[in-house]
Amino acid sequence: MTEPDRPDAPNTPRRGASANPRRDALGLAGFAALCLAVAAAGGAVTATSVGTWYQGLAKPAFNPPDWLFAPVWTTLYLMIAFAGWRVWRLRGWTDPRGLEPAMLAWAIQLMLNLCWSFVFFGARLIGAALIEIVVLLVAIVATLRLFRRIDRPAAWLLLPYAAWVAYAALLNAALWRLN
Repeated sequence: MTEPDRPDAPNTPRRGASANPRRDALGLAGFAALCLAVAAAGGAVTATSVGTWYQGLAKPAFNPPDWLFAPVWTTLYLMIAFAGWRVWRLRGWTDPRGLEPAMLAWAIQLMLNLCWSFVFFGARLIGAALIEIVVLLVAIVATLRLFRRIDRPAAWLLLPYAAWVAYAALLNAALWRLN
């Protein structure tokens, strides 16, 4: 088997994949739309509590200013979309054995990302949100590792996301301890 035919070789398209600019552009638009929809849904839930309940919480000294969250998360969601799109272009949603593990991991971490907003801001369960965000961080790291085997730039795109969620987990833990 030559290097480009190896299914685990980095940056190699899956067998039968074609370079189709229209498909690629529509795929990228779809990934961006999905990630921005998750951002919008999470933002809608967050908006129900951020100006009221969240403001009343005791916060640690390392709590960032409120204005920072929207630009950081928007940038991260676009990076998540681009990373997922890169791997999708190379592997698609399925492999010969079924669902592509890297894409399944990507979808799971995105779902967990959304769930955190519902648990923390929607249900206002700081302790449960802490557990959920730790699971999210594990899912991001797993996705990053799976992506690294397929496309290193896609994995690099997820590093800032992992770092921010690790920071958010520390913030969540501090909020739980203080409140």
